[in-house]
Formats: sequence, structure tokens, C-alpha cells
Amino acid sequence: MHRLQFHYTLGREDGAGRDATSGPALIRNPLIDLLQAVAAHGSISAAARGLGLSYRHVWGELKRWESELGNELIIWEKGQPAILSEFGTKLMWAERQAQARLAPQIEALRSDLERAFAVAFDDSAHVLTFYASHDTALATLRDYARSQEAARGALHLDIRFTGSVDAIRALNEGRCMMAGFHTQLRPGAHSLAERTYKPLLQPGLHKIIGFAQRTQGLMVAPGNPQGLTSLQDLQRSGARFVNRALGTGTRVVLDELLAQARLTPADIAGYEHTEPSHAAVAHAVAAGQADAGLGIEVAARARGLGFVPLVQERYHLVCLKSALAQPGPQALLQLLRSASWQTQLNAIAGYRAAQSGEVLSMREVLPWWDYRRPKARPRASG
Repeated sequence: MHRLQFHYTLGREDGAGRDATSGPALIRNPLIDLLQAVAAHGSISAAARGLGLSYRHVWGELKRWESELGNELIIWEKGQPAILSEFGTKLMWAERQAQARLAPQIEALRSDLERAFAVAFDDSAHVLTFYASHDTALATLRDYARSQEAARGALHLDIRFTGSVDAIRALNEGRCMMAGFHTQLRPGAHSLAERTYKPLLQPGLHKIIGFAQRTQGLMVAPGNPQGLTSLQDLQRSGARFVNRALGTGTRVVLDELLAQARLTPADIAGYEHTEPSHAAVAHAVAAGQADAGLGIEVAARARGLGFVPLVQERYHLVCLKSALAQPGPQALLQLLRSASWQTQLNAIAGYRAAQSGEVLSMREVLPWWDYRRPKARPRASG
């Protein structure tokens, strides 16, 4: 067993990340960066140029790591492309799997550190703590808020990704100022969504803020080789499914869709196999551990998977009415209403702005409450 140590650095935001072919890393590792660059460029010299390092440094580091780990990392002969060894490939796969599975926890750790230093360096900054169902657009909003600091003032979104139910509970227990959860566009009366969220939300106490509309569907292998287009297809084919954990909004949506299709969890092979995020579900499908999983389109596209749309839903933000007039929430509303943010949101696969930044009627968005007074019965004459 090898020992792991974590390190972090402080510095100005420069957009640096991994090679563009794989996207930014949640936790940076110099060895994995080297392997990724060699795999992407096909030569050590090109990898060095891509990383902004010297050939001698990259070659020396690869040899040092081979000695440290006791295994060959690169296969290279003069005049031939450099390729990863089997061991190097396995290292890359293991690291990608760990990053996908642990993304919410890594994001929470980074958010804790960023919040502490945001306050340390600028005590006038607005820090708005979120507990929210895992969502790509919300993570993008956090980065967008940081980029707008010079124009709009510092708004730091301290986002902890958790299940929808836990997010609203955190709000009600005073552990955050804003929560994020999602439902189908028009959740019906007596639906699972009503039974799940109605006990947690109270008109007059909570305020719903529009954020986004997004698509959920089946993430499948590229080209959809099994021809999966519905939950019924999962049942008929016996395709291996990967689910989200109990308490997540996506699990609520899935169970509602199963009920509408007159199916039960027992009809879906792999219903009990759960992953903690959309990215982790996508990775499980991409790695061949499952044939399909329910998730958002952008997560499927990021892993090169096929995507079969099943349902449109709203991603809601919610806060206490008493907090709405405070500087942090007001700065957030202004940001959400900006044309530049909504343009960026609309560019994310499967998303579009839907009343973004508007304070909405809870009865209209979640039509579970009926404030109409019953008509008085006419008195009998006599």
C-alpha cells in the first residue's frame, strides 16, 4: 500500500489546470499531469512543451517516479511515439475513478479552504454558504462569481454538495443561508416529490429563487449499443443500472419515473448500486461497470457517453424569507439576473436559464398548497 499526502497552494486564479484534453483536475498530482501530457501528445518533448517545462526536467521526473514506484511508466523507443505502459495506464484510470467518485468531497474541502482565505484577505467580501444537490451549473456559477469580483464586488459561494433533502435540512437547521434542490417541471399532487419536500418547506418562511431548467436522462455507452430509450427498456434488457443514493433529488426523480412507468425498483438490475454524483455515475458507465445511469446531459458529454433525454426539471434555490434582503443573497440575485451569466448558463449542455434570479411564488413552482378557502355552505331556511 502506498501512502498519500495532500498539498495545496495559494495563488492568483490563472485558469491553469490539466491538459485541455482532460479538463481541470480537482486535486493536482504532478505525476498524473506528466502521464496525461505524454498520453495526449505522444512524445516526451511535446508533453514538456505543453506543460511549460524542459525536456530534461520531464525526463528526469519520469525516471525518478519509475524508481520510486518500482514500475515502468513510459514505453518509448527512438523514432517511435511514447506511450504509457500498462502500469502507467492503470495509474491514470485509478486516479480518474477516484476523482470522479470523490468530486463532491473534494469540492467541499476546497470550498472550506477558499472560504477561510476569502475572509482572511478581504473581510468585506460577501460569503454565501450553500448546501445543494450536486449540479454542474452551480459549480460554474461559483467560478463565474469569482471572475466577476472586480466588476460586482466579492461574492464567494461556499458550496457543499449533498443530497437535496440534506440540503434543505441544512438550511432549516441554520447551517447555510441557501439550499439547492430539483424537481420535475410540474411535480404533481400526491407525488413522491410532494411527500419528500413539502414537510421541509413552509410558505411564508421560505422563498424560492429561480435558477435553471435542466435535462435528466439515461447515460449510456457511446452509440447506445443496447438501444436503451426508456426505463421499460432497462427492465426488458436486464441492462445493468447505476443509481444515486437515497436522499438525492435524482433518486426521487427516478422513483417517480418508475412509478409512472408502473415499474418497481426490483425491475431494475443494479438499482441498489449507487454513486455519489453525476460525474461518478458517468464514470461507472464509461468504465463498463454499468450499462446505464440516470443523470444530467453535461456529465454524459464530459465522458463521451451517449445520452437519452427522459425528463425536464427545474433546479431551485431556496432561502429563508428573513435572509433574502441581506447583502449576500442580494448580490447573488443580481448576478443570476445578469445577461452574461444567463448566456454562460445556456451554453452548458442540457441547461437553460429559467427565471434565473427571480423570487418566485412557491405555490406556482411547487403546486402543493391550496390557499383557497372552501365556500361556505348555504344555511338551511326554516
